[in-house]
Amino acid sequence: MKNIVSIQLASGSRSSELKRQRRVVTVVLWIVQVLLASIFLFAGSMKLMMPIEMMTSQMPVPLPGLFLQFIGVAEVAGALGLILPWLLRIRPVLTPLAACGLIIIMIGATVITLLGGDVVSALVPLVVGLLAACVAYGRGQHFVTVRGA
Repeated sequence: MKNIVSIQLASGSRSSELKRQRRVVTVVLWIVQVLLASIFLFAGSMKLMMPIEMMTSQMPVPLPGLFLQFIGVAEVAGALGLILPWLLRIRPVLTPLAACGLIIIMIGATVITLLGGDVVSALVPLVVGLLAACVAYGRGQHFVTVRGA
């Protein structure tokens, strides 16, 4: 009888530890998602509001104006996609997909910055892309565990 009680207590403590770890991961993911959404909402809205000539003059490798506006729309959509589906619980699978789209944008930003010859500045889009990859992985794991179980 003592063995059964001790086994139940041990499994109960493992379960509570697992729940605590999941809460910590959820909080960290939310912090990263809000941070990324803020960054992309700002960057995307600036690409949509600034005159094209001003944007291209500040870039190491000038890109066509319509392409920059397309990137701005994609960044704003990605920022909303990082937060709204998971927050509203309406198609939350869109959150990791939005993060994957933002990873693609950050790969392009890193390459363009490297082509401009500024290796140190290329670290910023690289880190932002890695954070988006963490969100894509963390939120995508939810669907693997829920669907796979």
